[in-house]
Amino acid sequence: MGFLSPIFVIFFFLGVKVHCQHETYQWDEDYDQELDDDYQTGFPFHQNVDYGVPFYQYTLGCVSECFCPTNFPSSMYCDNRKLKTIPNIPMHIQQLYLQFNEIEAVTANSFINATYLKEINLSHNKIKSQKIDYGVFAKLPNLLQLHLEHNNLEEFPFPLPKSLERLLLGYNEISKLQTNAMDGLVNLTMLDLCYNHLHDSLLKDKIFAKMEKLMQLNLCNNRLESMPPGLPSSLMYLSLENNSISSIPEKYFDKLPKLHALRLSHNKLQDIPYNIFNLPNLVELSVGHNKLKQAFYIPRNLEHLYLQNNEIEKMNPTVMCPSIDPLHHHHLTYIRVDQNKLKEPISSYIFFCFPHIHTIYYGEQRSANGQTIQLRTQVFRRFQDDDDESEDHDDPDNAHESPEQEGAEGHFDPHYYENQE
Repeated sequence: MGFLSPIFVIFFFLGVKVHCQHETYQWDEDYDQELDDDYQTGFPFHQNVDYGVPFYQYTLGCVSECFCPTNFPSSMYCDNRKLKTIPNIPMHIQQLYLQFNEIEAVTANSFINATYLKEINLSHNKIKSQKIDYGVFAKLPNLLQLHLEHNNLEEFPFPLPKSLERLLLGYNEISKLQTNAMDGLVNLTMLDLCYNHLHDSLLKDKIFAKMEKLMQLNLCNNRLESMPPGLPSSLMYLSLENNSISSIPEKYFDKLPKLHALRLSHNKLQDIPYNIFNLPNLVELSVGHNKLKQAFYIPRNLEHLYLQNNEIEKMNPTVMCPSIDPLHHHHLTYIRVDQNKLKEPISSYIFFCFPHIHTIYYGEQRSANGQTIQLRTQVFRRFQDDDDESEDHDDPDNAHESPEQEGAEGHFDPHYYENQE
């Protein structure tokens, strides 16, 4: 024990010294307990600063009549709720769905805070033109898409915002158009005016000419008697079915080089210029349900041709294709010629000029006395499957096959209107 006592004393005094140092150390001299007000994060985000998008708080407001899903905080669903008026739209809403209601008026008070709206769907309501407050849509600077189809509009809505890209006005009663009503729609790419009461006098001032970005124009089921003038060169899809158009001017399509799909069925076309459809990018052409008596030149890139319900008695392949270029074949793949006056199938020469044809739908033909007749070949097919190498056009089981099974006439345009007969 004599030897351990001095060691014990030494450790005791060392422990007392360390303890004293710990008690007297001032931690707050090196580390402040409060945050430094001058410290800034890498990217300061403040609520009152405009960064181009609305600032969303954790909980967003929604009107009681509608539904605002948490996973789509900028959308408000008010469709199919028997609403008679439009509720006040919160500021953060960008997509507004009000279709299938009983709304009769569009008032400015409902949209006074909704400056971020990009899409409004007011289709399938009871809105009349005089019940739309003047400038209510023009005050929405971010609006891209406006649905007003299936309402009771008597005139083209005016004014509209310059930002608008898609405008759907089908199934209304539009027969009036204010002067310069479309001049400001310079960003419009799609305009749907099908099923209205439009006539030639409304289009005579070339109202579409300033829409330099317009790609799709739907004017089907109106009261037009002539081709609409002054269409922009940007146009790719033109729908003119179910009008009373009887002729096409000689060089009408010269300024429409980008046209991909042209639909002129259910009109009164008779004699058209032989080379009228010679368009470099035309892929689909529908001129069924007219009064055409002969074929015409087929452009090189055309793939689908619809000639049903006309007065054609013979289809001469050399008229459709006057010369053959082995290095640049025509692309035609499908022809529909039922309900004409053909007495025999098209000459096999057609396959030299159009080597990609896989289907010709003959269906039933009409005789001179108006009765229907059936050609021996009603559906001609090429490129059969291995287990179907027999001549399919001789198979009676295929005698009543519908043309819809062979080609879809409306595959280009989701808003395409077509009368099914």
